[in-house]
Amino acid sequence: MTEETTPEVLRALRRSGAVRTPSDLSALPFRVDRDRVAASPFFSRLGGVTQVVSPTGSGLLLHNRLTHSLKVAQIARGIAERLIADPAAGRLVTKLGGLDVDVVEAASLAHDLGHPPFGHLGEQVLDRLARNRFGLADGFEGNAQSFRIITTTDPGGPVATGLDLTAAVRASVLKYPWTRLSRPQPHPRTMSPPPRGASEPEDSPGTGSAKFSVYVTELDDLAQARAPFVGRLPNWQQTVEAAVMDTADDIAYAIHDLDDFHRVGVLQHATVWAELHGWRSRSIALGALPDADLAARARQPGHALEGLRRRLHLRDSWIVDDDAFDAAVSRVEREVVDSLLAVPFDGSTEAEQTVARFSTSWTSRLVAGVRVLAEPTTRSANIVLAPQQWHDVQVLKFIHRHFVLLRPDLALQQRGQARLLTTLVEALEQWLTDRMEAARLPRRLHDLVELAGQEYQELASTEPRLLTGPTGEVPAGRDAVYALARGRAVVDFVASLSDRQAVALMDALSGRSGQTWADALVL
Repeated sequence: MTEETTPEVLRALRRSGAVRTPSDLSALPFRVDRDRVAASPFFSRLGGVTQVVSPTGSGLLLHNRLTHSLKVAQIARGIAERLIADPAAGRLVTKLGGLDVDVVEAASLAHDLGHPPFGHLGEQVLDRLARNRFGLADGFEGNAQSFRIITTTDPGGPVATGLDLTAAVRASVLKYPWTRLSRPQPHPRTMSPPPRGASEPEDSPGTGSAKFSVYVTELDDLAQARAPFVGRLPNWQQTVEAAVMDTADDIAYAIHDLDDFHRVGVLQHATVWAELHGWRSRSIALGALPDADLAARARQPGHALEGLRRRLHLRDSWIVDDDAFDAAVSRVEREVVDSLLAVPFDGSTEAEQTVARFSTSWTSRLVAGVRVLAEPTTRSANIVLAPQQWHDVQVLKFIHRHFVLLRPDLALQQRGQARLLTTLVEALEQWLTDRMEAARLPRRLHDLVELAGQEYQELASTEPRLLTGPTGEVPAGRDAVYALARGRAVVDFVASLSDRQAVALMDALSGRSGQTWADALVL
């Protein structure tokens, strides 16, 4: 906003969602948006979708995508209220497009709507199938699926397509406001350095950005959501409200996953202490090791943490600092290892209070470290954590990855889940192509095929190159376009299931279930 902005222009910007203050009556539509997201069956479904480990049948009380989203919303609202209360920060966020607590809460509740069964494992499987089996150039991505749900496939709004949310909320859901390959131009993955998430996966060069928030079917919605921010933010930059949600997501993820795996006994004091103390006691010697030697000894205490330090230097030179990294390791060793993990969780009042103190104190400390930048680098947003808190989060996430995600027993479970999802997608595709069974398709799947068919036929007639598949060929003819639509519909359908629904549906399709009508409820 410039000093010459007139009151009339300001009012118009507020109506469009580009500039907001908490006292505006225009904030009321944002509360409607929040309530629509919370009332969506896609939101309710998140209670049955894995965060990290599927607890189905185990009796474990682990976070799922629903409880995670609620905590993100709580943290995001706290960040927004804190920034709005700071006069200097408030003036800056107004210039950048505005900040409203209801918008960040709605975005936080909506940000994981698109996550498929079995968490990130399901996301990887559906992406591989979407690209390689169905020829969908933009594959599958949980963030893009969330945006597709609120704009296209959730029928819970006043019209049959999408939730009809305001531009401000739709823009705030866009963590990565670009498509996989084509928009905007020049594409962010070509920048040096590229924005976080925009670079191509190292193991899949040529496939486009690793993370993105929009499929080619929602390009119009991307343009409409971002229109109020043209001239205020670069076209690849998150809005302030999206950045608040993203930061809150990072904080929640870093803290409550440690809570979970401490409770179930996965995080062991001795092994975590050995890694952190091993690095602290030998940091100079480890820092002098060649990369090849470090990788060869990755299982020795301290070596994996040194690998993290080096990756941060390569990836985030704009903020990484060795002194801050050392301080973060020391803090985590003191407050996580020697305090939280020192006594195994036994369900007692004392154990619960220890977990609560850890969660509360760390959340408060990280939220207090949130800052507003007028001119961020391409690797960050306008909302960032202060350097020390940023390093703290990196070390917390390292513990989760190294001691949970890389466990062989988790890999065993996930390989089974990957096979289940693959077989389910193949079975649904065969059902769709069986002309004798066309009249008995699940109604929701039938509706998704019709919707995707309309979208892909329109793209084929207006911008066919957006549909270019892995072979580089532009699909020609109704059958080729319908095949793409059929693939997108199957992916949409499977992504809308809970973990338990996916298992039950696969059991029904394979003939293993004897509860026909109960299992049919998932359709």
